[in-house]
Amino acid sequence: MPLSLFTALLTAAQAASCHVQAPASAPTVVELYTSEGCSSCPPADRWLSSLPFDERTLALGFHVNYWDHLGWKDRFVTEATTQRQRQWKALLGAPYVYAPQVVVNGIDERSWRGLGASRLPRPASAAVPGLRLERQGNTLRAEVSALPGGRQLAGYWAVLSGQVRSDVTRGENAGRTLIHDHVVRFYLPVAPWSSSEPRRQTLDLGQDAAVANTRVVFVVTAEDGLRPLQAVSLLCPLPAPEPTSPGR
Repeated sequence: MPLSLFTALLTAAQAASCHVQAPASAPTVVELYTSEGCSSCPPADRWLSSLPFDERTLALGFHVNYWDHLGWKDRFVTEATTQRQRQWKALLGAPYVYAPQVVVNGIDERSWRGLGASRLPRPASAAVPGLRLERQGNTLRAEVSALPGGRQLAGYWAVLSGQVRSDVTRGENAGRTLIHDHVVRFYLPVAPWSSSEPRRQTLDLGQDAAVANTRVVFVVTAEDGLRPLQAVSLLCPLPAPEPTSPGR
């Protein structure tokens, strides 16, 4: 990318300001645990790509590292995303981790094939905290309202990208071109807090703010940091760079 264009994008990102309020009804949260080194995973990746980006559905593609030993290192893997799946294994009492795995609203969903967005299970009706997500420049702020009862809440940040492509040259998918959506490029858990008090969390995006098709997500969870209670995602349109005069 030419330096002038990168600078224009970054300047636009720093000026961006927008916000979103989570609806009263929590969205369906779909987590896919996948790997580019797994030959069974591309159908699940395509299925995740078919899910919409709207206020009723939050799709998250978490890439895991235990397929990397077959020769292809998945560039979207982090230790934190892999550890999250291990935490699900412990919470759900599963004997092992596997990919592709789909977790919908905290439940291991093995019948995901052919399941369209309109047929995804909705979250159980329950009191959820209010949630507002705001971006000002490269800084994100999540404001979580108080929820009576004095229970413990937790949460996490996720930064997502769409339409990312990999030309795989090794491992079980050697020779294939894989295209992903809803890819978790950054994942950061948030420590528990008491629901009796409102909570504000902040995240500095840094230069990642200039990456095209970047969405930022904040999910409020139960104390375990896994089971979703409320969530919202924000795609803040970047202002178009001002045209330069001829000869400049």
